[in-house]
Amino acid sequence: MPDNHLSFKEMCAAFDVTPRTLRYYEYIELLHPDRDGRTRSYGPREQARMTLILRGRKYGFQLEEIRQWLLIYENEGTTAQMRAFVEMADRQMVALQEQRAQLDEAMEELRSLRQSTAKTLG
Repeated sequence: MPDNHLSFKEMCAAFDVTPRTLRYYEYIELLHPDRDGRTRSYGPREQARMTLILRGRKYGFQLEEIRQWLLIYENEGTTAQMRAFVEMADRQMVALQEQRAQLDEAMEELRSLRQSTAKTLG
């Protein structure tokens, strides 16, 4: 295996994912490792894709959105992919802001209920 390739086990360790997660990402065609029989190896391209996948998950993107975004690069190139990312990021920021507002409201309600319950206890 070339120096810049990772084995299945090394890929799991390098990206702190479970074997099940890595196999699932392959199954839904987010990753396409090189194969030699049953042995998989992950070159720089797959490692970069994994970085992007995990970054997308961190920001709350759905796996299908990430898959489509990665396909844009393959089919249309970097500029189209960057345009798509800007649109995805704009949508996701709106969704996250809505989630934040809902969390703030829930926390305020819980705080108020806690205070009134504590006051009742004396």
